[in-house]
Amino acid sequence: MRFMHLFLVTALALSAGVQPSNDPAQAAIQKGVQWLLSVQGKDGGWGQDGGETSYVRATERLQSTGNDVANTAVAALALIRAGNTSDPAVARALDFVLRHVEQSPQQGLAVTGIQGTQIQSKLGPYIDTFLTSMLLAELDGKAGDARSNDRVRAALQKCVAKIQQNQHSDGSWNLAGGWAPILGTSLASRSLYVAQQKGVKVDRSVLARVDDYTKEAGKSAPARAGAIGGAAAGVPLYRGAQALEQLSRTEADRVKNAEEIRSITREMSSPRFVNGFGSMGGEEFFSYLNISDSLKRTGGHEWNGWNRQIKARLTTLQNQDGSWAGHHCITGRVAVTSAALLTLLAEK
Repeated sequence: MRFMHLFLVTALALSAGVQPSNDPAQAAIQKGVQWLLSVQGKDGGWGQDGGETSYVRATERLQSTGNDVANTAVAALALIRAGNTSDPAVARALDFVLRHVEQSPQQGLAVTGIQGTQIQSKLGPYIDTFLTSMLLAELDGKAGDARSNDRVRAALQKCVAKIQQNQHSDGSWNLAGGWAPILGTSLASRSLYVAQQKGVKVDRSVLARVDDYTKEAGKSAPARAGAIGGAAAGVPLYRGAQALEQLSRTEADRVKNAEEIRSITREMSSPRFVNGFGSMGGEEFFSYLNISDSLKRTGGHEWNGWNRQIKARLTTLQNQDGSWAGHHCITGRVAVTSAALLTLLAEK
């Protein structure tokens, strides 16, 4: 059976024009991409554990049925980063997401009427909006024809407006209903930053407020790495990874926030900090993505050491079918596989 599985993975890779790789991380990326493509739903979307009911593991307790915007957005983002921008699967996923955004009201933070998904219960009820904004910012100007690009830009502007209008007074988007909403704040902020880089007008005061929030949250964080900081803050890994990404985006940011950045990178030498909650859930995978994207910006020995460490960890955790799954909180294979792929692709 193992031989047959490896044969099928190789055949799928070759049919997609991808050559098998002897590099463990690259091989893991290829297998993960093929798994995502193989479980996409007929409607273009993905849900908690796959795109169709038949793809769901018998042991997986679904918190909602059908496909949702957040899982679809992050899966499409992983495929794009892996070089699959022109794949029909991405076009179908984009259409799935855009239809939800276009049908959503102008007011409020929601871009979908689908509620009660696993990823919402862990990262906050509006994680769909934040991940959608990241996907649209990534595709802005690269959606193919003029009509598609106009459609993407209009939806992106709608998402940006929703996010800006609904920022909390403390600068966060730590909305009730999520177990680790600090990661929702991280993704909301990241999406605004990328949209700004693409030329979308973003209020600087919104980004300034989340910077201030991040610094204040760091001051009030427990000093002991690995201590649980409560549902509103998450464990130190989640908070530290968010802060590292938030405060290191530009050279000017890295100079201004050097003290905070040094403090976080020192914590990364502690296994208790890196282990997060203590077992691997989707929150850990999204936190590793924040760290990888942050350290890649400056390179050097911190980045090289971390990249070797996290690639070895992720390749070891990959399932035989090419997916990754969480062992607490976000357990669904789609979100976890997508976050793992994005982390492995951070060096690209």
